[in-house]
Amino acid sequence: MSAKRRMPGVLAWCVFISACMILVGLPAAVAQEKYPSRPIDFIVTWGPGGGADAMARTIGQHAQPILGVAIPVSNVPGASGNTGLGQLMAAKADGYTIATYIMDTLATIPMGLSKVTVDDLEWVTRTQVADSFFFVKSDSPYKTIQELLQAAKENPGKIRVAATGYGTVDDVTVRFFEKKGIKLTTVPYPKPGERYASTLGGHSEVLYEQAGDILQYLKAGQLRPLIIFADKRHPAFPEVPASVELGYDIQLPQFRSIVAKKGVPPERVKLLAEAIRKGMETPAYKHFAEEWYFRPDSYMGSEQFGPWVREQVQLLDRYVKEFGLKR
Repeated sequence: MSAKRRMPGVLAWCVFISACMILVGLPAAVAQEKYPSRPIDFIVTWGPGGGADAMARTIGQHAQPILGVAIPVSNVPGASGNTGLGQLMAAKADGYTIATYIMDTLATIPMGLSKVTVDDLEWVTRTQVADSFFFVKSDSPYKTIQELLQAAKENPGKIRVAATGYGTVDDVTVRFFEKKGIKLTTVPYPKPGERYASTLGGHSEVLYEQAGDILQYLKAGQLRPLIIFADKRHPAFPEVPASVELGYDIQLPQFRSIVAKKGVPPERVKLLAEAIRKGMETPAYKHFAEEWYFRPDSYMGSEQFGPWVREQVQLLDRYVKEFGLKR
């Protein structure tokens, strides 16, 4: 039989196979596609130079050889992380676009400032958990947190707190003190570098941040902590009192994570989470985590992470309702 006479039969067979795959809900192109087979775009929802940016670039560096594709990083700051999330939501739910997601952004949900809900995302993995502090310039007149809060009582609204934005955990903490009769003023800076420069340059009296994010300024002696928002003191800063021991029961540790748009196939979410976990087990990443004061139990896979996030939303919602924090 000639090749010309065999061709119609071959074409008919291909059409039949494709039709069968469509009938079972699996398009031929997707069924044959190896994942990942091309670069995975990584959106950092905050500006360059901060903790989310460092996390994304470090994770990307260690996950690339495991996944076998490039992971280009782009910064899309604004609206407490929601601008970058908008770009994520505009992409296809195919696993080729991922984004950072941190506690500050989660706080905007109960504050009514986010259009992206918990159910709109695939919670791929939690990568970092770190406690937050109030920092002041090394030559600040406030030597203790008690002196700072007393000055705030005597001069309502005069003490400015450089924060990531309105509706973030930074802002929630500031509003918490306001309900306690201590009025501080939130000054939003979505770009970390601008936030740090604000306090260092005297444009704000206080910086709300995690210690690892400003490691260079701590080592240089330019900033010093006054309080850690936790139930106990940090071993690296034993002289710094914890908020709970002072009677201020507000502790919202910063978490950073990686998310994808809802609808990414579960096997791709699992593959991403596993690659990230392996990257976090490298000696280089472990050194990074220790230097940035991350909690040892920071990693959380997709199966546990989603339920944990919902618990955090409930906690934040309680703060919002209890202290009337909605703007």
